[in-house]
Amino acid sequence: MSNRDIGLEILEGLSEIKKFKSGEVVLKTTELSEPSAPKVIRSKLNLSQPAFAGLLGISMRTLQDWEQGRRNPQGPAVALLRIAEQHPEVFADLY
Repeated sequence: MSNRDIGLEILEGLSEIKKFKSGEVVLKTTELSEPSAPKVIRSKLNLSQPAFAGLLGISMRTLQDWEQGRRNPQGPAVALLRIAEQHPEVFADLY
């Protein structure tokens, strides 16, 4: 069980919003870079198309469409590609 006080966390969050709106604090933001092309990432991981598609939880056809430029990764797929590129050790632990 967690000892979190959700009510307190909500109140702290509301307080932070008020401070931000009044200009008292500046919120931290991070710009996420776009991942490299899926084929480049797959090559760096030294994986076949079936293995890479399996790790991403997508069909081979989808991966082929990405690699041939017929479609672009969207939403969570972009996040997974970013992780695969920036933290390949995570994927290495899976295969």
